[in-house]
Amino acid sequence: MNKVMSVEQAIALIKSGDTVAVGGFIGIGHAEAITKRLQEVYLKEGSPNNLTIVYAAGQGDSKERGLNHLGHEGLVSKVIGGHWGLAPKLQKLAIENKIQAYNLPQGVVSSLYRDIAAGKPGTITHVGLKTFVDPRIEGGKLNTVTTEDIVKVIEIDGKEYLLYKAFPINVSIIRATYADEDGNATLEKEAATLDGLSMAQAAKNSGGKVILQVEKVVAKGTLDPKKVKIPGILVDAIVIAEGENHMQTFGEQFNPAYCGDIKMPVNAIKSLPMDERKIIARRAAMELIPNAVTNLGIGMPEGISMVANEEGLGHALKLTIESGPIGGVPAGGLSFGAAINPECIVDQSSQFDFYDGGGLDVAFLGLAQCDARGNINVSKFGPKIAGCGGFINITQNAKKVVYCGTFTAGGLNVKIVDGKLVIENEGKAKKFINQVEQITFSGEYALDVKQPVLYITERAVFRLTEAGVTLEEIAPGVDLQKDILDQMDFKPAISENLKLMDEKIFSEEPMNLKIA
Repeated sequence: MNKVMSVEQAIALIKSGDTVAVGGFIGIGHAEAITKRLQEVYLKEGSPNNLTIVYAAGQGDSKERGLNHLGHEGLVSKVIGGHWGLAPKLQKLAIENKIQAYNLPQGVVSSLYRDIAAGKPGTITHVGLKTFVDPRIEGGKLNTVTTEDIVKVIEIDGKEYLLYKAFPINVSIIRATYADEDGNATLEKEAATLDGLSMAQAAKNSGGKVILQVEKVVAKGTLDPKKVKIPGILVDAIVIAEGENHMQTFGEQFNPAYCGDIKMPVNAIKSLPMDERKIIARRAAMELIPNAVTNLGIGMPEGISMVANEEGLGHALKLTIESGPIGGVPAGGLSFGAAINPECIVDQSSQFDFYDGGGLDVAFLGLAQCDARGNINVSKFGPKIAGCGGFINITQNAKKVVYCGTFTAGGLNVKIVDGKLVIENEGKAKKFINQVEQITFSGEYALDVKQPVLYITERAVFRLTEAGVTLEEIAPGVDLQKDILDQMDFKPAISENLKLMDEKIFSEEPMNLKIA
């Protein structure tokens, strides 16, 4: 059987009503040629339709690419996804109650692929307890037309767990770099290996099909078997993509430093300007632990690695990304998920196994909303569905978690004058509110497991204690009442040892930071 075929022939393998798993991480590993053409075929012919789409990591550019191709009423009827913010077209369907929609932790979906492949009843884990995916809260349901419970609370030896139910996968759409004519595939130019193997096994053991997008097909027997990540016995269709639909990330066509082809000098990595982001990154960098296994989230936490490099501490960090890279420096923007100069790249599911078991020493994540109980919301704001991504896996299981974000949002403008923080324009939206809109991180769970939790902003540092969110540090130049307490919807506990944030943070000069 000739497995190399046109994209139209491959899409013909997808039947109306199928459950289709789509691989990728923003743009890394996403089969853009296939999802793009699937959209075109549906708009022209009206089929395949009524699809259930399953994915772990968010895939898209917040505009047209990635899973946005599938954002058409009728094309999809249900979505089970880890992150929604990059696919506003799917998000719109969920908000308007036009599809059934679930948001599950990214690492759970990643594990589900393997458990489906293994014929298990589902994924059993503590991940998600006391967050919005707990069925006693929201069960991961995103709208009113979504009524079926796909998450269940169970008890084993007196302990509570969540069971995320397995389901058959009819088609998996995955990507690799090269394939031979039998479908044996390698991923040497990919920035992450993600879930390709387990997705292919899940589809095959569900009696389904596997569609593989590659850059090039090579002769049978020419690939090094030790580099083959997806065996040909799992592959039904091979589609060769043009370069524009096979970018290494949605930000870059190809960066050899992401896959180990070259090593980029770390002094080529840019420094941050002296603004609120750098203040937060500098204070957060003081929480770094040498040689500790660390995760930096997207957005504000990305600046921490830049500060560490600026301070000459890059060599002391062991940074990891949930997509699989270990070591090096995480890339940002539409290249997030890749690492510059990685030491190793493991499968996404293996990375989450390590995270879920407590392998992370410290994690730095963004801060969008926080309430008096220390709960964090990064997943839902009014009608906007951002989704949790890997946030729940990471924050619930790291030995220590540090949240990083500005104190207010929407128009905040600060500057530093003579080593003091001056708030020139206050943000319009408060981040410290009475009750978060959705519990993406549970302060109650953190206290139960005695997890240290810090909340770092440009003007104040809080810690989670039995008394709730507790103020421990304020920036020099800041007025406690006007700039902090009046900008919160709740009154925090205030430490008896309230102190000023380190003055070095507010200097233009390097901090000469030492981490113990």
